[in-house]
Amino acid sequence: MALSPMDVTHLAAVDTARAARVLDEVRSAALSGQRAPVAPRPVIGQSWERMLRSGVDPDRGLRSGLLSCEEVQRRRESSTLRHVLPVLREGLLSVADVAHHIMVVADEEGRVLWREGSPPVLRKADGLGFEIGADWREDVVGTNGVGTPAVTRRPVQVFASEHFVRSHAAWTCAGAPITDPRDGRLIGVVDVSGPLETMHPATLAWVDSVAKLAEARLRERHLRSLERLRAVAAPVLARIDGRALAVDRQGWTAAVTGMPYLERLTLPKSVSAGMRWLPALGRCSLEPLAGGWLVRAADEPVTRAATRIVLDLREPRRRSVEVSGGAGSWTRELSPRHAELLYLLAVHRAGRGAADLARDVFGDPARTVTVRAEMSRVRRYLGPLLDHRPYRFAESASVELLLPDGPDAPFPHATPSDPADLPPVPPGVHAAADR
Repeated sequence: MALSPMDVTHLAAVDTARAARVLDEVRSAALSGQRAPVAPRPVIGQSWERMLRSGVDPDRGLRSGLLSCEEVQRRRESSTLRHVLPVLREGLLSVADVAHHIMVVADEEGRVLWREGSPPVLRKADGLGFEIGADWREDVVGTNGVGTPAVTRRPVQVFASEHFVRSHAAWTCAGAPITDPRDGRLIGVVDVSGPLETMHPATLAWVDSVAKLAEARLRERHLRSLERLRAVAAPVLARIDGRALAVDRQGWTAAVTGMPYLERLTLPKSVSAGMRWLPALGRCSLEPLAGGWLVRAADEPVTRAATRIVLDLREPRRRSVEVSGGAGSWTRELSPRHAELLYLLAVHRAGRGAADLARDVFGDPARTVTVRAEMSRVRRYLGPLLDHRPYRFAESASVELLLPDGPDAPFPHATPSDPADLPPVPPGVHAAADR
């Protein structure tokens, strides 16, 4: 009788050796193009397809150089993950050590920054290159419990030959992404790994629950910092007649006066005191506060004249939008979803309705609520440079689109369901080589 992917999952819980043999046959069939005895789980099958497209060697993989001790320390000190490391240790390490597991914490780029747990398992991990400073992105070492959750943005358990690279088949890994609760940005992945015989079906739920606890701790920390800033800013704002707000160093609003509440104010990457042009308010004065900035809006209308917008999609992990005009320029890194939406608006200069964008991005025109929520977030930093009904860039803005080299679109799924609906690429689109 044929097994289903769920049957293999249950089998792994009671007979790891047999489940490992079945998965080895599945992997071999997938790599050779033959019919497999059972289909891989969807999350694993999709990862294997990505590996085949990117050219990862299934027999050897690829080991990139380790980060220097100095660079590891620099990343540790600058990573938000350092604030939740005690939560991760408390929730995972005591059990991991007894169960012959190790806990691994990697940053958003897949670099291993912390690794603790059972000493014998740590030594075995060294043999795989699973060590401090190693690069465990999916497109470097194949399907794994660090890189795959970072790509899918969901918890993933990888058992035996579900690992794309053969040398990892003696391991079981369960990893969960950790995101910044303020904006949903990926900040890292926590993973529990060990030898094949340590596999347990509850491990993934355990790791995910601790990751969510870490995100909750970050949320509490953020709210406490805003409360402290609000207490500092309250007497200052009370003496101001015009529009003003107090924001933290990342632009999150603690308090406002003379204007509607704004959840977040987009600040330049390098912030200093003085007059600045900000997309949501126009010309403003910035004054330092303990823990943030006092922003006073000048009584001038926000101008949209002679604005140049550069949407840079050349690097998948470093997509950004740059806005420049007479009042200065600023750059913001984009989440994958925001980059995808702005790409569609750059290609469709006449605009796209919410249903059109939902169809383009999700293949479902009914998902307009999700699209409107995302576009609302985009408008927080692009402000008057985006019009709506339909969503589009302002006519006064010059939009330049920088694309990666090669024939593939930066977002293969972000196209209309009918290719005939896709307009010709507008003037001003450049590949990386043309920059």
